[in-house]
Amino acid sequence: MKAAPFAYVRPSGLDDVLAELAGGDGKVLAGGQSLVPVLAMRLGRPGTLVDINAVDELGGFARSGDTLEIGAAVRQRTVEHARLSRDVPLLGMAMPFVGHRELRSRGTVCGSLAHADPAAELPAVASCLGATVGVAGPSGRRRVPADEFLVGAMTTLVAPEEVVTGVELPVARPGQGFGFAEIARRHGDFALAGVVTVVDTGDDGSLRHARLTGFGISDRPVTEDVTDLLRSALPGDGRDDLGRRLRPGTTELAARIVDTGGDAHGSTGYRRRLFSVLAARELAAAWTKAGHRPS
Repeated sequence: MKAAPFAYVRPSGLDDVLAELAGGDGKVLAGGQSLVPVLAMRLGRPGTLVDINAVDELGGFARSGDTLEIGAAVRQRTVEHARLSRDVPLLGMAMPFVGHRELRSRGTVCGSLAHADPAAELPAVASCLGATVGVAGPSGRRRVPADEFLVGAMTTLVAPEEVVTGVELPVARPGQGFGFAEIARRHGDFALAGVVTVVDTGDDGSLRHARLTGFGISDRPVTEDVTDLLRSALPGDGRDDLGRRLRPGTTELAARIVDTGGDAHGSTGYRRRLFSVLAARELAAAWTKAGHRPS
């Protein structure tokens, strides 16, 4: 199937982008790896494609204080290979699972956020880290927490006349540990179930905070404070032991937050079991990476 006819513009400034989107019939084009298949299947029929790749201010990629800022036009492949990305370890852990290398060469980080597939990796990473998404529109600019930005399957709070300008991700601090895992039918596919974890510890090694995000399990990434769950399982005699101690808690968590319906690739019950096992394993891994080696 071919896309329905549309106009194409390539503005060089953000004000021009917003002017093109003002009618509400435009669609932003960055990498096109999510949008083009939608057009080809005629699931979307915008009147105008507004290509943002010539807008210099949307191509920024830099660290500013304790934040890594990624502009809306920055390719996933650029982020995957940049030394800067080591300041946000979850990017390096998640990026190899985002589609395939060829797709990442064109796809953008912000494009994945804006597409808001509930089984995608980068929205889950942004949600777990408490990232902030930049949005510009006719009323000005605003900064939106990732949890509020993602409102449902393929749905964000960005209005038709607005554009995502970038995302700000907090860099890792000493005493933090991270975990990432997903199960998919084939490498590069969207996840049947996936988990992202962050554990914060204090200078004395004590647990301060633990956060977990599940993806592929609901209509959006689901983020939970799991500090009490992890604390109740400590101490363990090693990562495997801690993982076993966590399982009853992650099983209860799975029963509460995994609400996606079953399909040809897995039932709801199967996804709950996947989530429970991955959550326990990656929480234990994050605790270990925060500096608590198995004894």
